[in-house]
Amino acid sequence: MTEKPDSPAELKARALRHLVRREHSRSELARKLAPHAQSAAALAALLAELLSRRQLSDERYAEERVRVLSRKYGPAKIRHDLRAKGISSDIVEAISSDGELERARAILARKYPESATTREERAKRARFLQGRGFSTDVILRLIRRSDERA
Repeated sequence: MTEKPDSPAELKARALRHLVRREHSRSELARKLAPHAQSAAALAALLAELLSRRQLSDERYAEERVRVLSRKYGPAKIRHDLRAKGISSDIVEAISSDGELERARAILARKYPESATTREERAKRARFLQGRGFSTDVILRLIRRSDERA
């Protein structure tokens, strides 16, 4: 049983319901609405209208996504996530790595409250931070700092 496509008003209402829940990237919203659109042209027109009215914004989506992910992940992982969500490389590159060392330190302190005493523990922590998308420079600075304290 196939469902009939939404009228333009129904498609717009569906799009706004998605946007009320949370920010969406243009490509993400297009993917969600495509099965309900009468045609690709109708979908493109709706997305253009939402963009012109600033109801849809890749920049806003990227800022919100960075805010949410930065508590847990580093800049490399965040950039990869944004690219996967269809955010343009201009917007992705505009994301700054400011405070990367402090974020890495906070994440490491939450996961490992006590300082590392052995080489194996330091290696484990370095792998943990690497998996979270932090740069090698930041990881080495944190590990060396913990070596100096011990």
